Amino acid sequence: MNPRQLFTDDDAVSPVIGVILMVAITVILAAVIATFVLGLGDQVSQNNPQASFSFSYDSSAASDPLTITHDGGKGIDPNNLYIRGSSVSDSWANLGGSTSGSSQIKAGNSVDVPASSSETVNVVWENPNGDNSATLGTWNGN
Repeated sequence: MNPRQLFTDDDAVSPVIGVILMVAITVILAAVIATFVLGLGDQVSQNNPQASFSFSYDSSAASDPLTITHDGGKGIDPNNLYIRGSSVSDSWANLGGSTSGSSQIKAGNSVDVPASSSETVNVVWENPNGDNSATLGTWNGN
């Protein structure tokens, strides 16, 4: 056998590459199927809503001096959005926040909440399944 022929003979290269590609495709396909069969696919598709909030504090207001307004982003179910601080801890719906006749909080909707000028108030979204949450906005008093 001529050693030069080993370097120039490429008859087996194509079948080897084909087998490697087939194995790789099979492994990837099995991983995708296993993800959805085991229920992990639901968690992949559940994303936190992207929304922005603005805060306006009126120190002259007798009650509920902090106004929280949804400025834009995804609409949110008012039962899944919570306002949390030392003076308040309840859902947007229970606090009487506006939804403009819609079933979701959208841009322009607001809620007035009690807050002191020195506390921190968070707008927190909670997944209806209870498996995760996200802070969408924070107001820090003076």
